[in-house]
Amino acid sequence: MTSKLYRLLTALPLLAAAPVLAQNAALDARIAKLASQQEKNVVAWRRDIHQNPELSNEEKRTAALVADHLRKLGMEVQTGVARTGVVGILKGGKPGPVVALRADMDGLPVTEPTGLAFASTVKTQYNGQQVGVMHACGHDSHTAMLMGAATVLSEVRKDLPGTVKFIFQPAEEGSLPGMVGGARLMVQEGVLDKPKVDAIFGLHVSAQREVGTIEYRSGPEMASSDVFTIKVKGKSAHGATPWLGVDPVVVSAQIVLGLQSIISRQTELTEDAAVLTVGMLQAGVRNNIIPDQAEMAGTIRTLNPEMQQKVWAAIRRTATNIAESAGATAEVDIVNYAPVTINNPRLTEQMLPSLRTAAGAKKVRETKASMIAEDFACYQEKVPGLFVWLGGMPVGGNPATAAPHHTPGFHIEESGFTLGVTTLATLAADYLTMKK
Repeated sequence: MTSKLYRLLTALPLLAAAPVLAQNAALDARIAKLASQQEKNVVAWRRDIHQNPELSNEEKRTAALVADHLRKLGMEVQTGVARTGVVGILKGGKPGPVVALRADMDGLPVTEPTGLAFASTVKTQYNGQQVGVMHACGHDSHTAMLMGAATVLSEVRKDLPGTVKFIFQPAEEGSLPGMVGGARLMVQEGVLDKPKVDAIFGLHVSAQREVGTIEYRSGPEMASSDVFTIKVKGKSAHGATPWLGVDPVVVSAQIVLGLQSIISRQTELTEDAAVLTVGMLQAGVRNNIIPDQAEMAGTIRTLNPEMQQKVWAAIRRTATNIAESAGATAEVDIVNYAPVTINNPRLTEQMLPSLRTAAGAKKVRETKASMIAEDFACYQEKVPGLFVWLGGMPVGGNPATAAPHHTPGFHIEESGFTLGVTTLATLAADYLTMKK
């Protein structure tokens, strides 16, 4: 092959893509300008939602706020999806694929001490206890930013070759035991159908990442999350005569220690990280009575399904055999909350230029895998998806001392919201333009 012919052939894809790239650039510039114009609205929405948080499956006020906004934008709106979810459908001016953007809406049973002018003072009942309610994970920010992205994309709808589906999801933090909810229930109720979604995007604010930055990871990004409970049944006796009973407290203590060896001695951690934590252990009502039963509960985090199944099997084996050795029995129950969050590698590579357009190339960074979980993974099991981190820590902050998610001191810097709106809208518009 001559060098002239080689240059011609290798230039063809670039020449073919040039009109699309130029169109993307013009549209992306409009999106960035429109996003900056929405900053005040996004901050106002976020503060309103923050001051009026609602627990999982109770997001009625938030859902009404969202639905009313989407209707004003002229969208087809569905409410009551997966109990309290909202879906808006924006049809572009040209035919094309369908892309989805997702935000979660629920707060947490945390009492807020921040002293902010818009701090939550809401109280409610949770698991039989009086608790405060707080947006201690940033879902108020996610909802407000997606409302902003919906506004921006509605302004450019005539230039969109396809459809954007806006998914406002309840119960990302999980439903009560025995209840299916969140992303899993939304998928079961057909949120990815009618019209069928081709790809889905989402983001999460981070109190440990500097504002103005976006972080991503191709492949496994966040761990699966499983909840396990172990009921240990023994035989009650007087505390002074333990030989007349089978002590489930001692057996439970041995099981807790035995479970720790699953990660430290039975799991090949050179493959991927794994975590097993016992977070609750309850037994007995009095100091000198050996109870007949004890119960523990905890969480399992893994980064691939094969390791997940190995850990599940090891928990059952360890608990039942330790209990049997003491003359007790152990009933093990394991329920999956969320699968591994896996960013589709091809989609991630395809959308990296869009992330860099939104934030600037130097502000887009690859991150390591995390052992926290996100039920966004339920959508990714069905369609290609990309989930990214949006910086929410003030510039110059220290990640080591910033209050973590799910704690009373959690704080997000609002100056990063415009980038969040820009990122969501740019991902959607660029995907549609590239796929038309």
